[in-house]
Amino acid sequence: MNAISANKLELIQIADAVAREKSIEPTLVIEAMEDALARAARSRYGHETNVKAEINPKTGETRLWRLLEVVEEIENDSAEITLAEARQRNPEAEIGDFMSDPLPPIDFGRVAAMAAKQVITQKVRDAERERQYEDFKGRVGEIINGVVKRVEYGHVIVDLGKAEAIIRRDQQLPRENYRNNDRVRAYIMEVRRETRGPQIFLSRAHPQFMAKLFEQEVPEVYDGVIEIRAVARDPGSRAKIGVMSNDGGIDPVGACVGMRGSRVQAVVNELGGEKIDIVPWSPDDATFVVNALAPAEVSKVVLDEELERIEVVVPDEQLSLAIGRRGQNVRLASQLSGYEIDIMTEEAESAKRQEEFRIRSEAFMAGLDVDDMMAGLLVSEGFAKIEEIAFVDVDELTEIDGLDEDTAQELQARARDFIEAENKKLDDKRKELGVSDDVVAVEGLDLKMVVSLGENDIKSLEDLAGCATDDLVGWTERVDGERKHYDGILEAYKITAEEAEDMIIRVRLKAGWITQEDLDAMRAEQEEKELKEAEEQATADAVA
Repeated sequence: MNAISANKLELIQIADAVAREKSIEPTLVIEAMEDALARAARSRYGHETNVKAEINPKTGETRLWRLLEVVEEIENDSAEITLAEARQRNPEAEIGDFMSDPLPPIDFGRVAAMAAKQVITQKVRDAERERQYEDFKGRVGEIINGVVKRVEYGHVIVDLGKAEAIIRRDQQLPRENYRNNDRVRAYIMEVRRETRGPQIFLSRAHPQFMAKLFEQEVPEVYDGVIEIRAVARDPGSRAKIGVMSNDGGIDPVGACVGMRGSRVQAVVNELGGEKIDIVPWSPDDATFVVNALAPAEVSKVVLDEELERIEVVVPDEQLSLAIGRRGQNVRLASQLSGYEIDIMTEEAESAKRQEEFRIRSEAFMAGLDVDDMMAGLLVSEGFAKIEEIAFVDVDELTEIDGLDEDTAQELQARARDFIEAENKKLDDKRKELGVSDDVVAVEGLDLKMVVSLGENDIKSLEDLAGCATDDLVGWTERVDGERKHYDGILEAYKITAEEAEDMIIRVRLKAGWITQEDLDAMRAEQEEKELKEAEEQATADAVA
């Protein structure tokens, strides 16, 4: 009896020891043992038998039961019992209930014991993996320290104490070599749950790794007095970081640099000598782009918010500095600001403006049958298209020096005749392409747009209804860290994404793809979503 009690207590002690070693709950180990006992018992009493095992977590005493499900008609007499038989045992039994019969304790054979050991091992391993996943899934975005365990095909396996992680080759800094037992600091980039266990991916090349290093080195960043608004990196070579201060009395750039550069130097040392430009952030995009291009000086900027594009003019001698070696400076400034940056010299910009002036003047000379002096006068006054002259108030034309009312009216008449002739040509081209009259009738489309649609095989309402907004206005995405723009069919006509979306919805309505009820429901759902987001933002702002 004493031997039996000792064995029972030893069972509990083993469960506690395994739980401590694997950093999991003892109850999970007990459950694994119970499952192992149940499987071993099924091998004794038949695999179709539904066996339940229970281990008392205090005494280690084990019990076995056979469970019988209450059914109307028995198909498996090893696991089922009729309602009539069940009610002889318990008058309140119902279909779907379970009745239990105690089973005598069993002695494990060698095969059953090995099977039980495998079950326990697997269950404990699963629990350990789940614990690791739960420990790390909420730590994405943190910096963690570890020890290099081994290097496999250039990928570094890092021991984090309770788990292993990997720094893939593309997430390491160039020219860094790792050896076993080296200490390494990295950014937790991603945690995935996979069949072989949680996969923890670390990075030293991620832009946020640098941001987190500044958070550790600069107390003002940690406290939220200084915000890091944007980061762009060419890992191991150069980086730019946009910072702003929520306290007018604190210089964000000076705070991040530190006394004699001590703070930024600590980050530079961790990143293997990566040069860091600390840029004052500005809510004005043009100003921020100018700051981001430092140390180059900028003469002028022209911003196109819709296309997320900015044209930057620099003095001739500043061009190479603005672009940087192998385009690094402008590339990082583009990543930092989110704008595609075109850099040109003052001379090139002047030549571009002269070319635009020449092209517009020639268009007016050909379309309005005027001399180069009159054409140049119209361009100088800000007119860019013949359509603008045709439909502008005649008083605006007579305000131009040298133009009387008769001349202004004659110019408008010629402009309208030109537009009518051009529309006739466009309509003939549209018919030749096979674009239907229904497409021409769509509100918001002119004949130039219709011809462009036809040239891209969009010739019916059905074709147009099948378009996405991006197909019409274009889209921009990041490819290998660079912003790449894909042109839309109607992008040249300066149609906005909202206008394109509204047009597509109206066409789908007309084509019968959706009903007015569908449209009303979609809009109501969208309004509800926007209202909820606004409430959540208001709550977050109140908490902050």
